[in-house]
Amino acid sequence: MKELSAFQRDLLFVIDGMDEPYGLGIKADLEAYRETTINPGQLYPNLNALVEKGYLTKQQKDDRTNLYVPTDRVARAIADRRAWEDEQCSETERPTPSP
Repeated sequence: MKELSAFQRDLLFVIDGMDEPYGLGIKADLEAYRETTINPGQLYPNLNALVEKGYLTKQQKDDRTNLYVPTDRVARAIADRRAWEDEQCSETERPTPSP
């Protein structure tokens, strides 16, 4: 996952949490998280790059909709990323979540 951009990593986290990851749904979830508008010219080339890198498979849902399904590589990459983050941040350095 370290070869990915921050945007691509965010895409994988969003997609991994979705039941049916399709373009507009991914876009909406990521816009909500990032609190910014994401244009299709940014979204779809990055989704296709993740397909080419083996993180996603692209499947046709219907005539107009593609699904971007995470491969087994995504679960391993997310677990590795979380382990790395835990190594970098000690419990005393982490802010306390607000209620």
